[in-house]
Amino acid sequence: MMIKKVKHYLENLIEKSTDKTASQKEEQLLENFVQHEYSHNNDWDETTMGNKDDVNNTIYGKINDSINSETKVRKLWPAYLKYSAAACVVAAAGAFFFLKNDPQAKMLAIQTTNTMDSLKLGDGSTIFLAANSQLSYPENFTGDERNVTLLQGNAFFKVAKDPSHPFVIKSGDIKTKVLGTSFHIKLCKENCNVTVVTGKVNVSSAGESVDLLPNEEAVYNNNKLTKQVVSQTILADWYKEDIELNDVKLEEVFTLLRYKYGVTVDLKEDEILNTRLTVYIKNKASLDSILEQINYITNQKFKAYDDIIKTTK
Repeated sequence: MMIKKVKHYLENLIEKSTDKTASQKEEQLLENFVQHEYSHNNDWDETTMGNKDDVNNTIYGKINDSINSETKVRKLWPAYLKYSAAACVVAAAGAFFFLKNDPQAKMLAIQTTNTMDSLKLGDGSTIFLAANSQLSYPENFTGDERNVTLLQGNAFFKVAKDPSHPFVIKSGDIKTKVLGTSFHIKLCKENCNVTVVTGKVNVSSAGESVDLLPNEEAVYNNNKLTKQVVSQTILADWYKEDIELNDVKLEEVFTLLRYKYGVTVDLKEDEILNTRLTVYIKNKASLDSILEQINYITNQKFKAYDDIIKTTK
């Protein structure tokens, strides 16, 4: 499990570095890793471990095959990181291969940092993970149910229909059970929200159970499960490539930016959050360009400092 997490995290850092979207701290972390691996070249014993280049190429190929089959299509890693990524696995004494072949090691995990990501499962279901979120899922579904666990953050699920095998998501103290639909789950430390966009889902916890239809939401808070109607599910669309927010509060815009870019807001005056505006967020738009759009509309001076949005006015 640990090697899987390292592989996912390292691959995420490499992709961000390639796209020039990595923060200074993330670039330094990646650089430190590369330097560490290349400073230990003399630890390689070709007699017992084989030719290093051959092993690196084999592992690199397996990692890329795994990435392409388990997640969305990604860019190839830069050449100078190819051997570092393989070295990360080799340094664990071949644990990557043991995890792939051990029948007891069937669970995988994906964790995002300050950008969202998506994952397509073997049953055809697609999961969109917001920034700073973590999901655990099986390599292959077995049994009567398709079980996954949202460990942290926010996720949007597009579940492939399979009436014979319900899809079950565990998130904190609640379970969401569906046959085929789309919905958003928001998991916090002590509460959890499930908002349905299409289809029907069942949410349960500690003997309580509610059925949800589109534009309905289950709220779990203080060990109590309740159902409520939501006027709009616009924030459940945060995973889409192009998003238009029409006449919404600035607070909702910042919530969506938190999902997509992993940022938080630190303001001297909270009243500005009630300002209503219309914002268009284009696919792969930079956070700075979105803030410029917001500044023009609100006559404010919002700026991102690492992962925190502040106002300089």
